[in-house]
Amino acid sequence: MKALERRQFGDPISWRRAKTIAIEDIKSAKIQALIKNMSHTLATEKIGVGLAAPQVGKSLSLAVVRIRPLPHRAKVKPLDMVLINPEITETFGRKKQVWEGCISAGHKNAGVFAKVPRHETIKVKYYDQTGNLRQRKLTGLPAQVVQHEIDHLQGVLFVDRVKDTRSYMTYAEYVKRIRNKQQ
Repeated sequence: MKALERRQFGDPISWRRAKTIAIEDIKSAKIQALIKNMSHTLATEKIGVGLAAPQVGKSLSLAVVRIRPLPHRAKVKPLDMVLINPEITETFGRKKQVWEGCISAGHKNAGVFAKVPRHETIKVKYYDQTGNLRQRKLTGLPAQVVQHEIDHLQGVLFVDRVKDTRSYMTYAEYVKRIRNKQQ
């Protein structure tokens, strides 16, 4: 396994809709290796909670989610998901403004954060890494992360969804002013 190089905002692949993966290709060595390398990238680089294939230069409808509890989100349950050809089939409640950043939007303390409208709860349909069709209802951070990753697969960046442009700030400023006060 290897850590994959991430593409940054401005790379043309980030604005394109990702290609659907044929069901018969899910178990292929190529797709399985990509899943393992994406998962490895999230785990070893300790960056973010989700990674979409376009973020590593592959125009494929594939995303990996890896959420772990941290001091600033201690109540979060660990979650590992591989979503292939995901689709949000239902949303619940009104959208609410949540803080969001992206590992493709700068490095370390210079990364960009802003408030983004997201549904608190969603239902998502997707294929897992074994090719099985799944449907899952997600709430809170997992729902937010899946919405963000599906946006990547549709060529939409979180900055495209920001309504309050005055909420933009660097990661360092976000940690100082927002995250540290939420603990």
